Amino acid sequence: MKLSVIIPVYNEEATLEEIINRLEAVGVADEIVIVDDGSVDGTRAILKELEAREKVRVFYHERNQGKGAAVVTGIHKATGDALLIQDADLEYDPRDIPSLLKPLQEGVADVVYGSRFLGAPRRSAMFWHMVANKLLTLMTNILYNAILSDMETGYKLFRREVVADMTIHARRFDFEPEFTAKILKRKVRIFEVPITFNPRDYEEGKKIGLKDAFEAVWTLVKYRFVD
Repeated sequence: MKLSVIIPVYNEEATLEEIINRLEAVGVADEIVIVDDGSVDGTRAILKELEAREKVRVFYHERNQGKGAAVVTGIHKATGDALLIQDADLEYDPRDIPSLLKPLQEGVADVVYGSRFLGAPRRSAMFWHMVANKLLTLMTNILYNAILSDMETGYKLFRREVVADMTIHARRFDFEPEFTAKILKRKVRIFEVPITFNPRDYEEGKKIGLKDAFEAVWTLVKYRFVD
């Protein structure tokens, strides 16, 4: 099973090279698809150097469109049988990827979510961010009759056929609820596995905010009743 790791990037000069090094050290990615979403810091200079690496492919948005738009571009450009979304910061640890892959390799899942709330080690920070995540996950479970523990996780792994005919409209952080709503309505097999989590705060560059939480609520409600 060929694994493509999709990395949406926007102004991540401080962590980009390190996350690529960590991915390569794990050694499970067959290709690393980086989509730069109109970065205006030093990210693009780093990407020009990373393009020389064997498994790295880089694509560029000329203007910032949002994380969801970058992920969608990555999905279209990736060539793997399985696709994994990896943020460009250091919140998610690539050493967890073998655990995420296992349910797919064993044939018991079509989609795997890395859950930050199933007991794996995590940094003790961002209380209200955690509360918002749990409330959005609860809303997801009520609307779609599911038992997810972490709908908003950035670590999502899925077989290519799951999204082959799926149109994703999200442009920002509404990708997570839209993708989740659509796979739950399709009733594909979803597993969750615990992952370590090292959240950065807003001073360190975290981008998601309160506006995105309200947008997630609307997205969950909308796709519950609209195809």
